[in-house]
Amino acid sequence: MNMLTKFWNDEAGFVVSSELVLIGTILVLGVVVGLATVRDQVVQELGDLALAISNINQSYSFSGVTGHTSSVAGSIFADALDFCDSNADISTEEPPCISVQIDPSNEL
Repeated sequence: MNMLTKFWNDEAGFVVSSELVLIGTILVLGVVVGLATVRDQVVQELGDLALAISNINQSYSFSGVTGHTSSVAGSIFADALDFCDSNADISTEEPPCISVQIDPSNEL
């Protein structure tokens, strides 16, 4: 009982623990905001990478080659458009076909 009254009357421990709770709360809020920003930027960069890969032109062609004793017929390949391809890549918009939507929920 004596130790409990000693802790009850000691205000220095209360101030230190209150400061730790306040600092911990601020740090947790900062980490949550930071991780949300990192998530958004990772999605953006992966979308940009997907656009870069889809814009690689894999078409090739060569004409027929004729030598003195042999010849090779020409060949051609045209790369078709992928799903959601477009030539308008605006840097301020999110990549096409990638959308992060969080539906609002009733948090009562």
